[in-house]
Amino acid sequence: MEATTAATATPPSRPGRLTGMSWAHFLNDGAANYLPGVLPAILISLNLSVALAGTIMAALLMGQALQPLVGIFADRVGGRIMIALGLAGSSLGGALVGLVSGFWSLLGVLVLIGVSNSFFHPQALAGIRQLGGERPGTAMSIFMVGGEVGRGVWPALASWVVVQWGLGYLWILALPALCTLPFLLRWAPRLPPRAAGATPIAWRRHAGPLTRLVAFSTLRSLMILSVVTYVPLMWTQSGGSLTTGASFITIMLVIGVIGNLGGGRLSDRFGRRALLVVAMSVAVIMLSAFLLASGIWLWIALGVLGICLFATLPLGILIAQDILPENRSLGSGMALGLSNALAALGVMGLGPVAAFWTPSTPLWIALIGGIVSVPLAIGLPEHEAPPAQ
Repeated sequence: MEATTAATATPPSRPGRLTGMSWAHFLNDGAANYLPGVLPAILISLNLSVALAGTIMAALLMGQALQPLVGIFADRVGGRIMIALGLAGSSLGGALVGLVSGFWSLLGVLVLIGVSNSFFHPQALAGIRQLGGERPGTAMSIFMVGGEVGRGVWPALASWVVVQWGLGYLWILALPALCTLPFLLRWAPRLPPRAAGATPIAWRRHAGPLTRLVAFSTLRSLMILSVVTYVPLMWTQSGGSLTTGASFITIMLVIGVIGNLGGGRLSDRFGRRALLVVAMSVAVIMLSAFLLASGIWLWIALGVLGICLFATLPLGILIAQDILPENRSLGSGMALGLSNALAALGVMGLGPVAAFWTPSTPLWIALIGGIVSVPLAIGLPEHEAPPAQ
């Protein structure tokens, strides 16, 4: 019994490991997600049509479809090396984005980033739950905060670098990750390999809940990706500046940190399903408000939208890990990577819609998806928090 407790609880004297992992998540997701902030500049530099914006974003995100496969492999081999490989690949790809000379080389670099993201997340997410002990929601929230702040800050930083020095200097943003890599293998939890005689995955029993969860997560991700892809384009096409368009993304993602922290902590006390339903319902209202508002209300609506959407992220991952207790890395990969990849297909399909009508049209379509996600959340399983040891 003592061995089990030691394996699942974080020693009170070692909070630095969770902070370090959150910092690594900040760097990984920052390098892997700053593209929307500089996408208008890339389209101009490479002389590409707005209709290709969705395809470019899909190339960045489709590699995340590998996360379930990576999760199976990570559960089988254990360890933590894949976390470091993921951060290294994401940072290398992020450094190369500004150095490409054509459409196809850009797609190749973006695929590298997406695949590297697939390496980083499943093993890291499973390990963070191990660090959480009896408060997995809180630990997951702290880890997710790092990623969301990275996703929010990096587009603004990248757009500033481009405005000041040009696309060719984006490699500067990879330097912090290079300095962090030597420390990452000390921070990351070492996962035990899956035993050869372990309980097999009960796919027939899990199919229904997993399908609902992936569908919910996909529609949630479609809302997020549509905002980060098409809001900067909508803004610049109406005469706004590149940095202001990127700042819209920053506002939504950075203020969304409140949702990351609050969602995980509230779920530890009150459960996950009700929180998902309330958060997605308010998110639908806020996206509607953004599309109809002007002035300061644009920023307020995006901030509240970010809080609601990102409150659901740690909860979906925890539900997936509870549905698949035999393979928690696989569950993490399905809740995060597979849903992001499916949402990327949706964003790619919305590219021609934005070109034919306006960049705001995909946001209305994503809004409909958000409405559909609410009844899906109602059908998700609820899992009680474990009693205190």
